[in-house]
Amino acid sequence: MRERQTHRDRRRAQEFESFVAGAGGRLLHTATLLTTEPLAPAGTGVRAERLLCGALARTYAEWDRLRGGDPYDHTRQELALRFAREAWRHRHPLGGVLGRLTPLERLVLVLRLYEEVGEDQTAALLGLPPDRVRAVCERSMAVLRGSGAGRARRTAAGSPLPSRSPSPSEVAP
Repeated sequence: MRERQTHRDRRRAQEFESFVAGAGGRLLHTATLLTTEPLAPAGTGVRAERLLCGALARTYAEWDRLRGGDPYDHTRQELALRFAREAWRHRHPLGGVLGRLTPLERLVLVLRLYEEVGEDQTAALLGLPPDRVRAVCERSMAVLRGSGAGRARRTAAGSPLPSRSPSPSEVAP
């Protein structure tokens, strides 16, 4: 019996290591976008790494229950929830393009544009109505496009947003 348990634990660890090897880089980049920490030099993304480690630890703890599920989606969801819970720590971002956004705006924008999560799925994940997610995303894009708050106020007053959305590479810090 003990041999079977050891074999199962070893297989579980190997599967998880394979998952992290394949998805870890993208998940770290997502965490970096959320915390607005610089990508280089190595070792500077302490908050992003801490956020990702917590999400991966939770995924590993629930690995056996994920059978048939997507571990990437689970980890991304855990990453988003951890960031939302700890957003007060990220009020003063380190800079970059996304540094002008509030934590909620950053979270919505990263999920919608970088991670390509649907509006309804983002709304369900964050516990917000879809129209709120849409409004936050549009406001964030308006801030990133240019003159920030003034432009966002004009947009709220009824003038249309410019038709072009920023690409994920333009959103990266």
